[in-house]
Amino acid sequence: MIDTLKIGLIVKPQGIRGELKVQPLTDDINRFKNLKEVIIEDNTYRVSNTVIAGNMVLVSLDSVIDRNTAETFRGKFLRVTRENAIPLQEGRYFITDIIGCALMVEEQKIGEIIDVFSARTDIFTVKCLDGKIMRFPFLKDAIINIDVQSKKIVANKKRLSEISCYED
Repeated sequence: MIDTLKIGLIVKPQGIRGELKVQPLTDDINRFKNLKEVIIEDNTYRVSNTVIAGNMVLVSLDSVIDRNTAETFRGKFLRVTRENAIPLQEGRYFITDIIGCALMVEEQKIGEIIDVFSARTDIFTVKCLDGKIMRFPFLKDAIINIDVQSKKIVANKKRLSEISCYED
């Protein structure tokens, strides 16, 4: 598993004091309220302040004090270590752990999860062994088991065939 988790995308600098305008990549925007440190590329930065502004977050870092420095972070991801990630409820997973899992039906691999679109119901994108792209909504009655440690997701064959669609 990946040791760090993406929690936001730095969209642009905000103001002249080096604040970063961040698009959250997490289900709970409030997770930014208690943020103490972040990783950008390979460097760790101490967070001095966060402000939730609508669906965006303004993040101030101790060592970023002007707009020019903040500009160098445009388009980069804010990450946290797993230890600093918010705890997940049972049956919840980080998307980064789902991507790369084998999709299994009746003990046979049919493809690999290559993307997850987060919405009210997450949409899984699978690259099938035959090269086709399949998408299906994450529905509890379609998934028998998720084991992110073994990188395997087992689906119910009948239910998966009812809810999946393929690209042309």
